[in-house]
Amino acid sequence: MATSDWKTRITILTLAHVVGTLHIVSVMAMAPVIQGDLGLSVTQVGLLITGYYAAQTVGAVPAGAFSDRVGVGYALVVSQLLLITGALIFNQSSSFTLAITGTVVMGFGYSIVNPATAKGVLEWFPIRRRATAMGVKQTGVPIGGVLAAGNGALVAVVSWNSILYGIVALTMVNALLCLRLAERPVTEGHRDYGEGWKKLRDVWRQRNIKIIFFASIPWNMGQASFFTYLTLFMREAAQASQPVAGLCLGVAQASSALGRIGWGVISDTLLRGGRKTITVSICAAAALFLGAMTLIGPAYGVVLGMVLALLLGVTVASYASIAHTLAVESVPPHQAGSAMGYSLTGTSLGGVIGPALFGAVVDLSGDFADGWLLTGALMGIGTLLVAFWFRERRAEITQQDARA
Repeated sequence: MATSDWKTRITILTLAHVVGTLHIVSVMAMAPVIQGDLGLSVTQVGLLITGYYAAQTVGAVPAGAFSDRVGVGYALVVSQLLLITGALIFNQSSSFTLAITGTVVMGFGYSIVNPATAKGVLEWFPIRRRATAMGVKQTGVPIGGVLAAGNGALVAVVSWNSILYGIVALTMVNALLCLRLAERPVTEGHRDYGEGWKKLRDVWRQRNIKIIFFASIPWNMGQASFFTYLTLFMREAAQASQPVAGLCLGVAQASSALGRIGWGVISDTLLRGGRKTITVSICAAAALFLGAMTLIGPAYGVVLGMVLALLLGVTVASYASIAHTLAVESVPPHQAGSAMGYSLTGTSLGGVIGPALFGAVVDLSGDFADGWLLTGALMGIGTLLVAFWFRERRAEITQQDARA
C-alpha cells in the first residue's frame, strides 16, 4: 500500500468514528436544552440513550455480516446515511416518541461503523501495524466527544436544531469521503443470504468469539459506568466544583486518546503483534483502578480523582482498540466483520446494563463505593475469562501475513 493510500484510508476510518460519535454525544451534551424544549422527563432523557445503545446491540451482528458482504466503503456510506436519517428525524421531533425513533436510527447507523472500520484495518494493514492503526482510528471517538462537548456550550447561543443540521451537513461530506474506500469485497465466491446466516453461525461456534463476547459485556459496563458517573461522583464524594469535575472528565478523554494509540504501538512493536497479554493487563489494571475510586474523599479527593481519571482514561477508556484487534484476528479475514459484530453486541449490552446497574446499586446502598466495587469486580471476571480460556491465534496470523 502506498504511503498516501494508507494515510487517506486511516483518515477516513477515523473520521467515520468522529462523525458517528458526534451525533449522539451532541444530543447528550445539549440534553438540558432539548429536555426543556420537548418537555421530557429525566427518565425519558435517559431512555433516548438507552434506545441508541439498544439499537447497537440488535444491529451489531447483522452490521458485521453486512460489512463482510458489501465491503468497507459501501458499509460506511450506508452508516452515514442512517446517521443522517436519525438526526433529521430527531430534529423534527416534538415529542418523546419521535425523538427516541431518531436516536434508535442513529444507533443502527453507528452499529455499522465499528465492524466496517475494523475490517478495513484487518484487510489493509499488516500485522505489525494493525493494532496501531486500530488505535489511531479509535481516537475518532474521544475527538468526536470533545467536539460534541463544544456543542454543549454552543447551544447557549445557537439553537440545537441548527447545530444538528450542521452535523447532518458534515455527515454528508463524510459519506462522500467514504465512497473513496468503496471497492469490491473479497469473498469466497457467490454467497446468498442463507449462506450468510450459516457463516454467522459458524463464527459463533468458535470458542474465542464466545469468550470475547462475554468478556466485552463487563468490560464496557466498566467504561460506560465510569464516564456516566465520574462528574457526579467527583461533585459528591470529593466535593469538587462543577468546572473541576468537568476537568476530570476532560483528563480521562485526553488520556484515552493517547492510550488508544499507545497500547497499539506497544502491541505491534514491543510485543511483536501479541494482543492477549496486553488486553488482559489493561483490563486487570482498570478493575483495580475502579476499586480504588472508593478511596476518594473530601480531604484529598480532587488530587486522587485527577490521578485516577488519568489512569482509568488509559485503561478502562482505552482497552477497546486492542480488544477489537484481538476479536478480528481471532478469525480468518473474510469473517472479520462478523467477529466484530459479536464483540460489539457484548460491548453494547455492557453499555445498556452498566450505568443502570451501577445507579441501582448506589440507590439501594446509598454509597458510590458499592457501585465502583461491583463494577471493578465484574470487569475482573471478564479479564479472567480471557486470561484463562482465550487461545490467541498469533502464530497462525503471522504465517498468513508472511504469505500475503
